[in-house]
Amino acid sequence: MSSFDVMTTTDGRVLRGEQTRRAILHRAGELASVEGLDNLSIGRLATDLGVSKSGVFAHFGSKEELQLATIGSARDVFVEHVVTPAFRERGLARLWAICENRLDYVQARVFPGGCFFYAVAHEYGGRPGRVRDRIAAEETAWLELLQRTIESARAAGELEPGVDPVQLAFELDAYVGATHTAVMLHDDSTAYDRARTAMRERLRRVAVRPELLESA
Repeated sequence: MSSFDVMTTTDGRVLRGEQTRRAILHRAGELASVEGLDNLSIGRLATDLGVSKSGVFAHFGSKEELQLATIGSARDVFVEHVVTPAFRERGLARLWAICENRLDYVQARVFPGGCFFYAVAHEYGGRPGRVRDRIAAEETAWLELLQRTIESARAAGELEPGVDPVQLAFELDAYVGATHTAVMLHDDSTAYDRARTAMRERLRRVAVRPELLESA
């Protein structure tokens, strides 16, 4: 076998390994959003995906590493659907896009259980450890992103100078949290429109040019 053949064979195995890993994490995210991270099982994933248990185990080595990798994968999905599209905008338009994209992400059931992070945060809120710390870090990163976006809109003169970014970010996030509860626990699909109305009105009260939100 030539060196080229060896390289091609190795590259093919690496590619198949990455494809399997992505498939495992995709399915793990779906399951965790409904059944919880603690209920993730290497055996269940192997059965669902038609692969061996040893094949799944080889990618992660332990249940905790699988859980942590699932959180990282879910974060990438969140960024793809919520954050990246919003960054095509600037200032107040970016802030509104982030808020609306978060609702769209829940409403589209990108994960069957709604927002992956709301689901697992409730599960691990009172349980110290690496998994809880990673979930908390992702939630902190989300709130800090909201705060920076608010600060940017304020610096651009599109929000009132007295706006408190920490308080406003907390409120905007809370609207989505309430929506997630109403939809997932009470099957109330009208909560999406109510949340959009609430967020738009909250931003209009602090916008220098509220009319910019009329077409939002």
